[in-house]
Amino acid sequence: MPWVRLHGTKDYLDMVQILENYPLIHQTFNLVPSLIEQIEDYTQRTVKDNFLELSYKPASELTKEEEQFILENFFMINKEMVISVHPRYYELYLKKQAKKEFNTQDYLDLQAWFNLSWIDPCFRQTSPELKGIVKKARFFTEREKQIVLDKQIEILKEIIPTYRKFMASGQIEVTTSPYYHPILPLLYNTKTAKEANPKAVLPKVNFIYPKDSKAQIEEATKFCLEKLGTTPQGMWPSEEAVSEHILSLIIQAGINWIVTDEAILFKSLKKKRRDTQALYQPHLLKRKDGNLNIIFRDRVLSDLISFVYHSWRTEDAVGDLMKHLENIADAFSAVGGSAFGGKGKDILVTIAMDGENAWEYYPGDGHDFLNSLYRRLSDSKLIKTVTVSEYLKEHPAKQKIKYLACGSWIYGEFGKWIGNHYKNKAWECLAKARKELDNILGLSDEIIKKAYKQIYIAEGSDWFWWYGEDHGDFDRLFRMHLSNFYTIIGKDTPEYLKAPL
Repeated sequence: MPWVRLHGTKDYLDMVQILENYPLIHQTFNLVPSLIEQIEDYTQRTVKDNFLELSYKPASELTKEEEQFILENFFMINKEMVISVHPRYYELYLKKQAKKEFNTQDYLDLQAWFNLSWIDPCFRQTSPELKGIVKKARFFTEREKQIVLDKQIEILKEIIPTYRKFMASGQIEVTTSPYYHPILPLLYNTKTAKEANPKAVLPKVNFIYPKDSKAQIEEATKFCLEKLGTTPQGMWPSEEAVSEHILSLIIQAGINWIVTDEAILFKSLKKKRRDTQALYQPHLLKRKDGNLNIIFRDRVLSDLISFVYHSWRTEDAVGDLMKHLENIADAFSAVGGSAFGGKGKDILVTIAMDGENAWEYYPGDGHDFLNSLYRRLSDSKLIKTVTVSEYLKEHPAKQKIKYLACGSWIYGEFGKWIGNHYKNKAWECLAKARKELDNILGLSDEIIKKAYKQIYIAEGSDWFWWYGEDHGDFDRLFRMHLSNFYTIIGKDTPEYLKAPL
């Protein structure tokens, strides 16, 4: 699938580079190790995705099946904010909708525009070559298409060095997630789903592998040390999925703080109503293995940016967010003393969201919104942006949580990953494969390491997210990884993996 490459060229680099113009904006970014690994695969040119292979192929040599694939898939970007902005791309879109026949030049232009449109506007404006190609707009040559594809790899190569540079300056903090993005509480024990939601339907075969949770956490911290030069202080548990059971594993890995959704806070404190006094401060999880700080995101503000503001005028959206923050400050102004020397209590408002999917719904891939917001925040006398570790250093957590409720950012439970027939079937397939490793004999360390890697990949959250939602690609890839696992350990692939679950 092409999404690492495409989001890599559209989101991951410019989102941190924009901070060059706003030195007062301090921000926390989360990088998942399996994402970094895939970015490096592209930059080292050790992998291709099907979309990329069909982009490289000369338009005149495409087969009928390949042409059909391109027609069906090369308009996969926001129509209103991206396709319709470029007249030639929109013309091709309308031609496809009208079921008109494409000629070779149409396919060549579509190959170029699909990949060009996924490159962030800032790079299309600052690269003379890309700027010229955008201006030309049509009748592209194979050479011009090649320039677009080469530029994607150039952008991917800059991502990790740029994060390291901003980390070194202290302007950003980088956190990590468990290596292959699994739902940690479900790896620990799928019965945890019942703790989050007593009505949850469990798989027929239970999955209980705390050591896999531990390995996914520890491998992530090791990988970050190797690639980013430092062990992360913070961790974003995949999908903000947490439970009491996994805390000791996170503490043992040397993590100082984690983030999750406000719903988990209110469940933990047994509060039936939203309590901002509790929300706008860090909390302490004091356990036998050590201490772990935990912060809870303001879901309302986070979701406004993720799902609402893209349909507003930029000035109105930014003004609304600033007004929310000012109102929060006013509500606490009569309490305690401020770290900024004024009156009122110093509070932490955490806005934490998916860093990639929101922006294609915004004009200019979110740059108008972010530039306006960062200017307003930089000028504010009331608000200071900080990384989480900066805040914890000045304001250590005091409020303790005795028992952390389990759940995720989606309804405070795990129903997105377990509970329906197809999701449970996938868990059962994974449990059967994983059990093979419990009694493995006669294989070399190298083979065993490869086998574990396939299992860890198959533990990733997105396979289960999509099951039951008719997404054939994820089903195919999940079964491919499990089939690879059986091949690696020298066993025949079970029949049940040979057909879609």
